[in-house]
Amino acid sequence: MSTTDHGTARVLPPRDVPLGGPRAMTVRRTLPQRDRTLIGAWCFIDHYGPDDVATTGGMDVAPHPHIGLQTVSWLFSGEIEHRDSLGVHAFVRPGELNLMTAGRGIAHSETSTAATTVLHGVQLWVALPDAHRHTGRDFHHHAPAPVPLPGGGEARVFLGTLAGDTSPVPTFTPLLGAELTLPAGATTTLDVDPAFEHGLLVDQGDILFAGTPLHPADLGHLPPGRTTLTLTNTSPTPARLILLGGPPFGEDIVMWWNFIGRSGEEIAQARLDWQKGVRFGEVHGYPGDRLPAPELPKITLKARGNHD
Repeated sequence: MSTTDHGTARVLPPRDVPLGGPRAMTVRRTLPQRDRTLIGAWCFIDHYGPDDVATTGGMDVAPHPHIGLQTVSWLFSGEIEHRDSLGVHAFVRPGELNLMTAGRGIAHSETSTAATTVLHGVQLWVALPDAHRHTGRDFHHHAPAPVPLPGGGEARVFLGTLAGDTSPVPTFTPLLGAELTLPAGATTTLDVDPAFEHGLLVDQGDILFAGTPLHPADLGHLPPGRTTLTLTNTSPTPARLILLGGPPFGEDIVMWWNFIGRSGEEIAQARLDWQKGVRFGEVHGYPGDRLPAPELPKITLKARGNHD
């Protein structure tokens, strides 16, 4: 799907992606796209819900592997149970960050809990830079307090620094990640790092992002060079947004299934290791089998990056 240029920001529309299964939920994916692979080190954005789990069955993702990335889980409603091969058993709740570092290899499962009636949130990935992509497994949880925004509204800063608040969660490249809420008709101007490019994902509301209209499920992108970002909620109801940012990544990556590498050979080896049951560790407590890896495509997996 092609991007659209309006005003000063580029609009990246979502595409619907079913997660599989007879009642599986469908997510709205805005990154990666043909025209944009990364925003900073952010390389994957899935936006889902509000999802009636009585109809869809909610989220039930069996143990599966990752390499070369960090997963960032953030909810607006519902609850997800997380188990991984580091031995972590944790819950993702609204307004709380769960960040998992795969490094050389980790496995985890994700299931919505029995108490969840509506599931709504985002699943994000961060590409690890070459110097750190073989790091050890790790996990961080953080519940950021809301901070006020100029002009009204508030932010919950889960990664990086915004509006005078800094997340304590470490990252391998400079990053920004925050949930923003804006009252109806409010305008806020945020001080940002001019070395960062930025992406704004709209969950609720209609937004002007640096003068560019964005609607629910749209992702707006702005290149580096700005010291401020101006956001206006043009809708008659409150808006909820996810603001992401970071300096251009500067490395090409190969993405396939749940892996991020630098070559097709590296991806093939990770798949083989998962099928053999080595390297990734065991996930304990999930009531079912782990996910088998799909077949590799017949074509050569190629590295991709942004070259604009």
